[in-house]
Amino acid sequence: MLHPNPVKAALRAGRPQLGTFAKFTDPAAVEILALAGFDFIIIDREHTQMGDETMVNLIRAAHAHQLTPTVRVREFNAAAILHALDAGALGIQVPQVNSPEMARAVVDAAKYPPLGKRGYAASQRSASYGFCDAAAYAAQSNAETLVTVYCETREAVECLDAILALPEIDVVFLGPADLSASYGVIGQTKHPTVQRAIDTVIEKTRAAGKTVGTVCKDAAGAKELVARGVNYVSLDSDQGLLGQLAARYVKEFAGGR
Repeated sequence: MLHPNPVKAALRAGRPQLGTFAKFTDPAAVEILALAGFDFIIIDREHTQMGDETMVNLIRAAHAHQLTPTVRVREFNAAAILHALDAGALGIQVPQVNSPEMARAVVDAAKYPPLGKRGYAASQRSASYGFCDAAAYAAQSNAETLVTVYCETREAVECLDAILALPEIDVVFLGPADLSASYGVIGQTKHPTVQRAIDTVIEKTRAAGKTVGTVCKDAAGAKELVARGVNYVSLDSDQGLLGQLAARYVKEFAGGR
């Protein structure tokens, strides 16, 4: 049967959850992050060259250490969502969801009937390769799968109410850098226009009883986000965390010479 999704349960209870993006292809990186105490890992297929077999192995590593795995697909693609969930991912994240129609298509790809249109096969890993009751598995998958859509364009902000009206959407994930580009102030994520858009998304999403997510660079930034009402926080990525730590150690060493 499908693994339970403690992150989804925690978010519904209003408890902040901390994760990071997995860009390295070695499962050891996922194991280390799990042992460090993260709540979830976002396996990044959008900004990496990662293939399906690598994705499956990272999901396995996460499950082995009770780390909740979700997959960021490269773009909306029903087959890519199906592959991630069949491999055992407990959630999907879809970038550039700029209309309620696209959000509905994401739900259709992620959920089995009657909630969606996801295709069923008993042989996939998430269904224990057929060693489970089909109806029970499908119901559990519908209940446990975390559906996250990105809000990273002006168009998405403007139609957010209609997207939030879909009950199967769990998390709205802010993309500050892309928002800045969409509002014509690329790279200026602290620009008042961008910050007003972010405040609007946070307010509306929380009022709809859903979770806000986004990414930040450090623990202080994560705490600030939680204080603003963002409960699904990605702390950089495995590559970024390694880079930050390495740079800090080199700077400390150089200062002692």
